[in-house]
Amino acid sequence: MSQNSLNDLLYLMSRLRDPEAGCPWDLEQDFTTIAPYTLEETCEVLEAIASEDFDNLREELGDLLFQVVFHSRMAEEAGHFDFHQVVAGLVEKMVRRHPHVFPDGTLASRKSPDDDTTSDQVIESWQAIKHKEKLAKGEKRSTSAMPSKLPAALPSLTRAFKLQKAAAKVGFDWPELGPVFDKVQEEIEEIREAVNEGQGQDRVAEETGDLLFACVNLARHLSVDPDMSLRKASDKFEQRFRAMEVRAAEAGCEFQQLTLDEMEAYWQQGKVG
Repeated sequence: MSQNSLNDLLYLMSRLRDPEAGCPWDLEQDFTTIAPYTLEETCEVLEAIASEDFDNLREELGDLLFQVVFHSRMAEEAGHFDFHQVVAGLVEKMVRRHPHVFPDGTLASRKSPDDDTTSDQVIESWQAIKHKEKLAKGEKRSTSAMPSKLPAALPSLTRAFKLQKAAAKVGFDWPELGPVFDKVQEEIEEIREAVNEGQGQDRVAEETGDLLFACVNLARHLSVDPDMSLRKASDKFEQRFRAMEVRAAEAGCEFQQLTLDEMEAYWQQGKVG
């Protein structure tokens, strides 16, 4: 594999966006049209991580980096900022938010060998520094424990996780697992009641949301990432379902014509195999 540098990537991007000799498709794009690709590449990185496919992860991280370079190039063309300013701002922020690693606020400074800063202290310091940054930008101080800004494109499970985590930081949380399990069971029963009593689809949807929220809370208490966990479960289901279809085809059966019991039999074979 050739050893290309970051400068080579920036040059490649400038060539693609060259008004006279660039790529017609790349030249037609703007921030809005590229945004969906940025989200897609982010999801593909997460998928590679979940499947522990590190060869693919290397490629997907490259694709995600290309998105950063693409947006930076368009911003440079519009006179907003360039890639080097993105990097400079990122380095400055990371140095500023890690005073336990860079005590003098420079990359050259190093922490003392006897520094005993804990992970919890790092998180607390990080939040305090972020708060100061917001005040410096003129943002009003929020009196709520809830996060002031969560991306609209954030997966719903992840948003629920972050909201619950923020509430837990100020003590709004169960101290042990027992009540969390009870809450999940309670929400299941409330869905059953809404269905049995014919309370309407809106009510059923509301109760289903409450159940999902409670399941996210359970995952948080178990130190499990709910989005990644569901992603793996979905992958497992897809693999088993496809295997079930293959087994049925090998037996000369038309899958759609099988009874549910017959499908279940193939499903159980897939779980064993």
